[in-house]
Amino acid sequence: MNRKIVITAALFGLLAVVAGAFGAHSLKARLSLSDIDIWHTAVQYQFYHVFALLFLGLYTNAKASLVNLSYYLFTSGIICFSGSLYLIAAEDLFGWRLAHIIWPVTPLGGVFFIGGWAALILAAIRNKE
Repeated sequence: MNRKIVITAALFGLLAVVAGAFGAHSLKARLSLSDIDIWHTAVQYQFYHVFALLFLGLYTNAKASLVNLSYYLFTSGIICFSGSLYLIAAEDLFGWRLAHIIWPVTPLGGVFFIGGWAALILAAIRNKE
């Protein structure tokens, strides 16, 4: 087990539960349906990649460099993709006008996710067991 990866996954998992509960109970009445949908997408993708990180943390028979690359790409994807969506969804609530600045970060996070999955595919292909 890779302790660093499992701890990162657990931390992002905890934050996803908090963000999901916060969105469902505290923000639902304060945000538009569109913004709630954006918030929900952020939570959803964060959770998907928490499970991917947990898998990586337990995947010990792969090329370490590719597993580490996948870890960093998934982690960066969560921060960029989900993080930017949280900020965009909550901008009306806080009076921020950041969407025009932050919006390029969201697809960059998506590219990180894709790269993380590609690195995991390569790790599995190169694994000789």
